[in-house]
Amino acid sequence: MSIIGNIIWFIFGGLLAALIWFILGLLVSITIIGIPLGKQFFKFSRLFLFPFGKDVRSNFEKHPIANIIWLILFGWEMALGYLVFAAILAITIIGIPFAIQWIKLVQLALFPFGARIR
Repeated sequence: MSIIGNIIWFIFGGLLAALIWFILGLLVSITIIGIPLGKQFFKFSRLFLFPFGKDVRSNFEKHPIANIIWLILFGWEMALGYLVFAAILAITIIGIPFAIQWIKLVQLALFPFGARIR
């Protein structure tokens, strides 16, 4: 199921979203101050490319201040948007596996610093 899910995800927006996050990560990483933020953007890019079969492990204690700043500035808006999209997909039976992938993105959107993608 994960191979088919990844192929469908890749075709219907995964590649485009991964490229956008990757380009944003490159742009932010131009400055030394933006490198930690760029690393988080690369995590989003990697997860958006092929999310099926991957797991997100959050570790808030590793970088609590960075996670709080992220949550206030970006995280809650992203998480809310991803959650709404997951709810829309979960309405149909076919969309449930894709809704589960969006929930993974919600996890990463809330606390990306210290999070691991396996």
